[in-house]
Amino acid sequence: MHATQRKLILQRWNVIQHELLPELQNEVGALTPKLERVIHTLEWVRIEEFTATTWCGVGRPPCERAWLANAFVAKAVLGLTTTVGLIERLMVDRVLRRICGFPPCRKLPSEATFSRAFDEFAERCLAERVHEALIKEHLGGALIGHLSRDGTAIEARERPAHTRGAAATPAPAAQWSLMAEEETPAPTPPVPAKKRGRPRRGEVRAPAKVSPIQRQRQQSLTQMLEDIPAVCDRGTKCNAQGYKVSWNGYKLHLDTADCGVPIAALLSSASMHDSRAAIPLSLISAQRVTNLYDVMDAAYCSFELHEHCRSLGHVPLIDHNPRGGKKEAFEPADAIRYNERTVAERSNARLKDEFGGNSVRVKGGTKVMGHLMFGVLALSADQLMRLRQ
Repeated sequence: MHATQRKLILQRWNVIQHELLPELQNEVGALTPKLERVIHTLEWVRIEEFTATTWCGVGRPPCERAWLANAFVAKAVLGLTTTVGLIERLMVDRVLRRICGFPPCRKLPSEATFSRAFDEFAERCLAERVHEALIKEHLGGALIGHLSRDGTAIEARERPAHTRGAAATPAPAAQWSLMAEEETPAPTPPVPAKKRGRPRRGEVRAPAKVSPIQRQRQQSLTQMLEDIPAVCDRGTKCNAQGYKVSWNGYKLHLDTADCGVPIAALLSSASMHDSRAAIPLSLISAQRVTNLYDVMDAAYCSFELHEHCRSLGHVPLIDHNPRGGKKEAFEPADAIRYNERTVAERSNARLKDEFGGNSVRVKGGTKVMGHLMFGVLALSADQLMRLRQ
């Protein structure tokens, strides 16, 4: 980051540290380091500016959405695993309730109100919009050296989609057995096997199957995002020790800058290959920041991704996947630059250990993405605060 951006970060830090915190301490008393961290995060993200009031004066007025949004951000910062735990913390912690905006003289909303508000935030992509505005404001004018791309496993408490589909498959057959003989559908003709060798003169064959990455290069960003599966299923990958690990749930794909700030996030099914998220993520990140190098591991090794990175004006640093052949090593300078990819591993670890990535209690891709994005938002604000050092 250049010096002007650093001055802006220091200016905001000084305003919070020397003006806002003393005023709150005079009003509510002493603040713990965790509560000071919540105050800094809420002041950086300003999520209340993105919440709108929908009450028009008919019926019972809803609870203020800005207070509930602040509470969900505080939940990610404090590492609370459930909404019930968040409500209990607000009931006993008068300072936290005041920080989130809840009046001390009024009763807290019920658990159902918190759940309905979270569903609304997830459907409207509130955390995603706040994160995008935060990145554009603080890093939009900066020059990012390396953008590290990686996917991480997200375990969910729901059944894989193929299990439900397999259980529902025999149902049509049972219905067909009860139909009259004259109404029995004709059997489906078998699919002819693909012929081997060169086609004969005048013979027309179906075109070869296009790979997902080749198809993505001919699509718009909206079409790519629509093609990405986001249902719960089972995924398998090799860990750092070389052992295969399987889980039920999703994958979260992150683009992380050198400073440790997540630039863009994308959720997919656990079984989807990491390389299918590379092009959409690169296009989303290119709309927010300017970077020089795209750093990825061997899972993204393909000729199409190299060409796509160069088309954006970036230098691809992708570890070579030998696929049974001889592995090609980096040049000495590129090998040093490739070491910057460890920032992606640290971001994934912090998101899971500190900001709720390991405690997904909701079901469905939309809600899971909303839960994770509150953690990504808190992680981004925390990393931006560290840039003052």
